[in-house]
This record gives sequence, C-alpha cells and structure tokens, in this order.
Amino acid sequence: MVGTLSGALEARKIPAAPDKVSADVVGTIENVNGILKITKISVHYSLKIPAGKREAAERALSVFDRGCPVSQTLKNAIEFEHTHTIEEY
Repeated sequence: MVGTLSGALEARKIPAAPDKVSADVVGTIENVNGILKITKISVHYSLKIPAGKREAAERALSVFDRGCPVSQTLKNAIEFEHTHTIEEY
C-alpha cells in the first residue's frame, strides 16, 4: 500500500523517498465462529511534503487505494482504516 501511495504522490510531483513516506500498520484479529481471522487493518500514513503540496497529497491519499493491488484484493474480506498526518517542509 505504501508503494502505491508513493507512486500516487510521485505522479503529483511530491517526493516519496523512504524518509518522506512511512506507515504504521495494526491488524485486528478476532475469533469468528471459532476461527481466528484478521478482520481489520488500520494504517496511519506519515507524509513529509513540500510546502504548497497539501491539496495534491490529500488527493493522492483519497484515491490511491483504488489502484492498490493489496487493497483491491482484500477489500471485501477485511475492513481497512486509513488515517494520515501531513508535515510540510
């Protein structure tokens, strides 16, 4: 997911080097009818972007998962929660 987000940022002329984009991911595992399953994945993205690029970065954050193979593969099986923090430099 970070790779797809990075590509969406780069397409908008926002650098996505490893020190500019990171994610903290938490999976929720629940007992569903006696079987342990991952039911939710929460991802918090931290972006460091050039000043004046906030709108473009927020647009990338709002659409990148449509082109993400992981999100598209798992979207009907696992709930995703995406949050973000943007720091301008």
